[in-house]
Amino acid sequence: MADDFYSTLGLSKGASDSEVKAAYRKMAMKYHPDRNQGKPETEKKFKEVSNAYEVLKDPKKKQAYDQYGHAAFEQGGMGGSGQQGFGGAGFSDIFEDIFGMGGGGPQETRGDDLRYDISIDLEEAFNGKNIDAPITKMSTCPEKHSYKSCSTCDGYGKVRTQSGFFSMERTCGRCSGTGQEIKGKCSKCANTGRVKDNKKLKIKIPAGIENGNRIRMTGEGEAGELGGRSGDLYVFVNVNSHKLFERDKNNIICDVAIPFTTAALGGSIEVPTIEKKMVSINIPQGMQSGHKLRVKGKGMSILRTDTRGDMIVRVHAETPVNLSNSQRDLLSKFNESLGKENSKMTEGFFDKVKKMFNS
Repeated sequence: MADDFYSTLGLSKGASDSEVKAAYRKMAMKYHPDRNQGKPETEKKFKEVSNAYEVLKDPKKKQAYDQYGHAAFEQGGMGGSGQQGFGGAGFSDIFEDIFGMGGGGPQETRGDDLRYDISIDLEEAFNGKNIDAPITKMSTCPEKHSYKSCSTCDGYGKVRTQSGFFSMERTCGRCSGTGQEIKGKCSKCANTGRVKDNKKLKIKIPAGIENGNRIRMTGEGEAGELGGRSGDLYVFVNVNSHKLFERDKNNIICDVAIPFTTAALGGSIEVPTIEKKMVSINIPQGMQSGHKLRVKGKGMSILRTDTRGDMIVRVHAETPVNLSNSQRDLLSKFNESLGKENSKMTEGFFDKVKKMFNS
């Protein structure tokens, strides 16, 4: 005959439920096989502790044991033959009881996270924007509910089936593993604790947000079942391409065409900025097509700061078209007057080609 279950857990007969659970946790941690590999004697002790707890944690079994001792669970008693009738707490049961991951009490069911996709213009990414977004989700039932232990699993959150020496557990279908159910009947939520809700959610898009960034809105996801906490809402931001500007991280690139005479002689031009204003920039004499000019502080807003990036102006010299006869004559004379000193290249392109083929 096995030792007295109370003494196995180091307790006196009639110990309270909290004392039983505290003693069990302490001894299960001490003798758990995962912590005592290669020590078969601890596995035996671990099983004794588990069997003792399996009986003493159940009010009905505990009452029968206090009255009849081990005889209450022998052949023909409450649990079948021998200690196997106690259900023999498995390793997963011990792990859950010790670390709070399952059986032994109600478990909160957190609601699912939600995703919301939104597209904004580059100007809106620069300035920031507040959006009223229509969201359909499961929200907490407005009715005030009181709860009781699940009538199917007695608050355990799982149901166990046994076949011979083998037992299996699955999540309770009635309470979805929470161990609780709503008292009475609720016509609004069908006793799930949640109702479908259409609402407008205020989403704040910060200035400087980039394409592909996401915004986390804590607690704005699906409500958990039976009063469980809500999940989160993740807003994924897509920034549309712009007809005039190209974004490069915190900078803005703008392509500007200028007359070839301005590129040759120099001068000043006005270019637009992302905030829809004009800014004047100087063109140095002899600027080559594709040259970049930097305008400080005229780029994108930088996220969570009061500063901005720069605007990069890519200048392209425009070749004139539809020339008149007199214009062609002038250009021809101008071209004849040019020498090597008028080019940034010390050697012309065609001179290089000629040398390549003659080498």
